[in-house]
Amino acid sequence: MKQITSIQNPYIKSLVQLQEKAKARKQSGTFLMEGKREISIAIKGGYEMETLLFLPEICSETDARALSKNAELIEINKEVYQKLAYRDTTEGILAVAKTKSMQLSDLKLSENPLILVAEAPEKPGNIGALLRTADAANLDAVIIANPKSDLYNPNIVRSSVGCLFTKQIATGTTSEIIAFLKERKINFYCATLQNSTSYHTQDYTTPTALVVGTEATGLTEEWRKEATQNIIIPMQGEIDSMNVSVAAAILIFEAKRQRGF
Repeated sequence: MKQITSIQNPYIKSLVQLQEKAKARKQSGTFLMEGKREISIAIKGGYEMETLLFLPEICSETDARALSKNAELIEINKEVYQKLAYRDTTEGILAVAKTKSMQLSDLKLSENPLILVAEAPEKPGNIGALLRTADAANLDAVIIANPKSDLYNPNIVRSSVGCLFTKQIATGTTSEIIAFLKERKINFYCATLQNSTSYHTQDYTTPTALVVGTEATGLTEEWRKEATQNIIIPMQGEIDSMNVSVAAAILIFEAKRQRGF
């Protein structure tokens, strides 16, 4: 079995690039992830592992092999592990996994789908929280409009706690996504301050997409003009906005309540 003990090893340097550069992930079609739970969830979600790198003081060869019987196994030392790992508590295991296509045409929706659309989310923590909420509510899909960052960014992978791998995810422009929803006769409700009605007055029991924008600028005009209905969460404090992941959770679980959970 292969062993790597130097951070100057060319392969290790290429993995550092996977961590740091979206271009490297795009060119190779792979990304680096860490942790037994995340790797197991990714495999369950249909992700293919190319390579598993394990630190034997923390994770045995047997435990590493149990995660994936098809991936190449590489034993690494503590120096290499610390160079690649983002966290100290990831159980001594990292994986190089193949990315998936995130085309709208790849989505396989149920007859009565419930979808979350987020336009141009920027903060990895917010994206991770949105994905965790989508998993909790067992949504059909999450669609990111005009993405600002690569979804295989390690900060997003980490903040989603593996939920990046549990739901169908697609990306596209606002125009492409609106056309996709209309073609499939999916009503879409846009969370916005302008020309809105209270979110709880709408019927989400038919094919539905709930659309949220950024905290700073909200949704673009195209969404607001094309919406089935613009909706708002009534607020009684001094400010007129809340964290996007919190707002999305309120809307999603109202829809789930209407659908009998």
